[in-house]
Amino acid sequence: MVGAGFRTEGLDPAPALAPAPEAVSRVAARVRELWEDYEPPDFGEIPTPDAALFLTAIDHSTGYRSPHMVDGTGPYEGSALLWALGLAFERRRPGLLTAASLRDVGERELRAIFTVEGETASGLGDRARLWRDAAELLDEDYGGSAEELIASAEGLLGGPGGLLRRLAAFEAFSDPLAKKSFLVCKIWGRRGWLRVADPGSWEVSADNVLMRLALRAGLVRPGADVEAVRAATRDAFRAVADAVEISAPVLDDLLWERGRNDPDLLGSDAGDLREPPRSPGTVYY
Repeated sequence: MVGAGFRTEGLDPAPALAPAPEAVSRVAARVRELWEDYEPPDFGEIPTPDAALFLTAIDHSTGYRSPHMVDGTGPYEGSALLWALGLAFERRRPGLLTAASLRDVGERELRAIFTVEGETASGLGDRARLWRDAAELLDEDYGGSAEELIASAEGLLGGPGGLLRRLAAFEAFSDPLAKKSFLVCKIWGRRGWLRVADPGSWEVSADNVLMRLALRAGLVRPGADVEAVRAATRDAFRAVADAVEISAPVLDDLLWERGRNDPDLLGSDAGDLREPPRSPGTVYY
């Protein structure tokens, strides 16, 4: 998730505003159409809470150029390929994706895990560092267990003791969008390892994919302040989720999966915005 400049030529510099009710209604109607044949992922392939934590921790720009088969399934590309390789290694060596196994992990071990048909994920040194950091924090504060981390929050996502705040202490989960934090909590919830006591704390990720969808559909007005656009996108899609009566994380799944390669998924009422807004010069792990 690497930041780049936001091309704003020709855009209205007025700050992003709350969505008009008619825009919410229009987008909600489109989401209902998409929802009719959509099955959100159940993440049944992920064996443990620890596996979810450690693979989410390194789920950013993979550097893979081509799709590949893994253990006879696929082909996978990008992030899906990274996960497939990590899960395949965990099946061969149960317990690999735990704090006990990864506290001293280095680039050599990651090269063995994430190389397929001569192609290797990028930034292995950084990914190894993120795994060591996560393992150390789990060891120090949660007995080396993601289950203990989940239990410590008592079902809360938000607030001082909630999972979002606890996860932000890990370098891998410290990005200001909390994208990885929401992702791992979503996985834990779908697998039954987490029961969320404050569902109002769920938010869509408001990354470049969802901001582009909201802007092109006219759900959010463009503004010079990227963070204002981001906040407006979260608010707008919360209103859409409420109108459609689906949860924010499920809406996030639907929009990201189907909208990452289709900027007009929700319409193009706002015109031809080709570049999604991103924070200049920022790298989000």
